[in-house]
Amino acid sequence: MAMTIHVDVVSAETLLFSGAAEFVIVPGERGELGVYPRHAPLVTKLKPGSVRVKLADQAEEELIFVNGGLVEIQPDVVTIMSDSGIRGKDLDEAKAQEAKRAAEEAMKNKTGAMEIAQAQAELASAVAQLAAIQKLRKIK
Repeated sequence: MAMTIHVDVVSAETLLFSGAAEFVIVPGERGELGVYPRHAPLVTKLKPGSVRVKLADQAEEELIFVNGGLVEIQPDVVTIMSDSGIRGKDLDEAKAQEAKRAAEEAMKNKTGAMEIAQAQAELASAVAQLAAIQKLRKIK
């Protein structure tokens, strides 16, 4: 039996995942971060992207889209706190494509710095969801 680390992925609405994993990969603000058991303690921001959890003693990975947030890493526990999240199996490609299109259109029509920043954040989220869907297809 492989060494494991406990992983909790929570959003403002619900618990998205809780269980033992061999490792977890999170979309850190400065790039993907791989976390194995006995990792050094760390707290960092997340950017929109996919969390990949390699389940203990199973071939498949669990994929969860997170829309930013924080991750706290301890040697035996990883806690991912996301603003919002979607389990991989619940991602909707058509909805993500429409959100991307709407964000691109909003960026063309906005003039204020806050409006542009909001549109850019929405675009980043939609693009990250589409990337997560592509990763999910590769996993299967």
